[in-house]
Amino acid sequence: MERTSMAFLINWLHSPRRLPLVIRGARQVGKTWLVRHLAQSQGLRLIEVNFEDTKELFSTFKSNDPVKVLQNLEDALHIEKIDPAKSLLFLDEIQAFPELYAKLRWFAEKMPQLSVIAAGSLLEFMFKKQQQPLSMPVGRVEFMYLEPFSFEEFLLAQKKQLLVRVLNRFTWEEEIPSFTHNELSSLFKEYLIVGGMPAAVSAWATTRSLLEVSKVQNNIMASFQGDFHKYAGRLDPSLIEETMQQVPLELGKKFIYSKVTSESQSPAIKKALDLLCKARICHRVFSTNANGVPLGSEKDEKFFKVIFLDVGLCSTSLKLSLQNIKDIEEISLINKGGIAEQVAGQLLRTINPAFLETEMYYWQRYNAEAEVDYVIQYHSRV
Repeated sequence: MERTSMAFLINWLHSPRRLPLVIRGARQVGKTWLVRHLAQSQGLRLIEVNFEDTKELFSTFKSNDPVKVLQNLEDALHIEKIDPAKSLLFLDEIQAFPELYAKLRWFAEKMPQLSVIAAGSLLEFMFKKQQQPLSMPVGRVEFMYLEPFSFEEFLLAQKKQLLVRVLNRFTWEEEIPSFTHNELSSLFKEYLIVGGMPAAVSAWATTRSLLEVSKVQNNIMASFQGDFHKYAGRLDPSLIEETMQQVPLELGKKFIYSKVTSESQSPAIKKALDLLCKARICHRVFSTNANGVPLGSEKDEKFFKVIFLDVGLCSTSLKLSLQNIKDIEEISLINKGGIAEQVAGQLLRTINPAFLETEMYYWQRYNAEAEVDYVIQYHSRV
């Protein structure tokens, strides 16, 4: 399946100023697949190390000399000599050993000819812990932010290249023919149910089975819950789960901690939401006065809404049963307003360049029924 992020990766790979790249994104948004596809498409030998699956390989990186590190990897993996100029070193789940992140600078300084990519689904927790005890390789790494499939990528996965062309050349001065509009509307309803998680999109594109999509979505939600114990600390993992389940219920509304549960104090629920946002499962949308740019200069952190990682997973969390539904057109969603706000926010997160982290805003008039669901900077204007 095509991903627009591949163009960013190819440009990074061939840049004369290339630095080690750190890919940040939630679990199962396609980080590992993307790196493997990059290596294959560009004819590079992939040296992949997953530090959750093979913790023992951490010892091969104890040296600060990249030459020694590659020698250690050759011995440990029983592979022939690694040619840095023709290889891609992929350090997956690097958050398992935060010390490795600081060592990326040595690859930038001593072996720039080697392409190095690091990734992990819980990197944000590593960054928070690393601020004090470990040195950050500031100016020695680049970042890329990966989101679920956009609607255009969803269309490409279903071989709808012509419709993507229609969208790309659209202007407000012209009218899309009704036949094309109806086809796009039908496909967008599919996107609302299937969502943009790569495994769900693949299941839908290959099987056209809502049952298979449902299996994938429920497995993804289970994998999120399985991670809770990794970053909960002293917080009860069940509170993180309750907070996650509340987000789809509150789409389009100001998020109020007390609605999660009456049995826990607001500071604990706030911490649970913080953890979910660090895992990139949820995203806050902050209130701003929106008098000008930058929007963040008038942000009010006390007033915010929350959206979920993916619109398809929202319906899964809300227990939408797909097992006995034969056609997506049969589905009539109750919370259409909330779902619309979810999918709009989710897609707005895909329009920035991949090297920019997206922060989201909305506008509301205090003490009055007036609101703009999303405000963004467009060129120099709000």
